[in-house]
Amino acid sequence: MSLISTLFVLTTGYAQAAGFQRIFVTDPNDRIIEVGVWYPSDSASPNEANTPFRQALALDSPVKPGSHPLILLSHGYGGWMGGHASTAKALADAGYVAAAPTHTGNNYEDESYPPQRWMLDRPRHIKLTIDHLLNDWAGRANIDPARIGIFGFSAGGYTALVSSGGVPNIHRLLTHCQKNPSEIACKLGINNQPAITELAKLPVNDWHHDPRISAAVVVAPGFGFAFDQSALKRITLPLQLWSGTNDLNVPTESNADLIFKSLPQEPEYHLVKNAGHFAFLSPCNPVLQEQNPRVWNMVCVDAPTFNRKEFQKEFNEEVIRFFNKNLTAR
Repeated sequence: MSLISTLFVLTTGYAQAAGFQRIFVTDPNDRIIEVGVWYPSDSASPNEANTPFRQALALDSPVKPGSHPLILLSHGYGGWMGGHASTAKALADAGYVAAAPTHTGNNYEDESYPPQRWMLDRPRHIKLTIDHLLNDWAGRANIDPARIGIFGFSAGGYTALVSSGGVPNIHRLLTHCQKNPSEIACKLGINNQPAITELAKLPVNDWHHDPRISAAVVVAPGFGFAFDQSALKRITLPLQLWSGTNDLNVPTESNADLIFKSLPQEPEYHLVKNAGHFAFLSPCNPVLQEQNPRVWNMVCVDAPTFNRKEFQKEFNEEVIRFFNKNLTAR
């Protein structure tokens, strides 16, 4: 799942103007967190792409006046803030502020943090980013603090579950990986069992749940096998769940299916026929095929019967519909 996001992978097809800022959030326990923020703007959109994710955005423009809902986007293992730029822009075009942190120590430039660290750090990053946007960001007056949601893909799906109240069953996680060592999530550093076992001793508050989040979209969730009924019993918010029938990285049966069966309230579940793990990312820039064929073959090639460009439009529409339904003004 590493290197899933590069400067060449993402594209967009939306014509409406959206603003964008690259901001930095102070982390008292670690390095500064880089965050990309897409948002509604009245400024004119440039005629040509002016961002690394090949979008034409009104850079550093003022936020459109109003009271906009906020969505946090958590990327996958080895990803970055632009990993779901097309979804972020679609959200901004629909009236949302969409903020995507690059998770320290678990991104495309730095995968050095072991699971026992990033499993706790990721939801903490989400909480710090929300704090910053509500209290310190220049556009904070235009965010509705009563309408906050989260979107997470792969390891970001894990992040969304924990931020929403989940506590992974560490014994179940380790047992599954002992029985299924070839599953990719089990290869990503689950080799220091004593350190990971210590996570089971943590009090609930140490998992950095954020009660300000009131709706979640969980996409191809990594470590899904760690979330049984006991792990998910605190998640009572509306949840939209996605998986692909061709996902070899995060197999549906041991991840999304288990979550679907274990949540206390039935989620809205989308099982996408012929979709692989990376189908939930935007279509790749064809330049990548020559510049990095290994990443191209891993991230960009779908089943012959699957059209990622068409699916992305439908996917973004369904995500926005879900948040529109469940993040209503109070």
